[in-house]
Amino acid sequence: MAYEIIESCVNCWACEPLCPSKAIHEDRPHFLIDAKKCTECEGDYADPQCVSICPIEGAILNPFGDAANPPGSLTGIPPERMAEVMAEIQAR
Repeated sequence: MAYEIIESCVNCWACEPLCPSKAIHEDRPHFLIDAKKCTECEGDYADPQCVSICPIEGAILNPFGDAANPPGSLTGIPPERMAEVMAEIQAR
């Protein structure tokens, strides 16, 4: 099984140099992970390096198809509060 980068990727180049198995490559319109090369960083790191560096919530899916960095995981703002928080920010 392997991780997958989806279309919400912004091609920031953060993940590509960190991949110990060199499974990440640039493609249009976003980076891709070669499933045949992806080791999920097992044996190299405790956590997948692409997930640990990715600044975009939901851009990388785990082998089960779930967002590895789900909404709210990077900002600390639960998705159900996001509209309220954004309104507070805009009101400033």
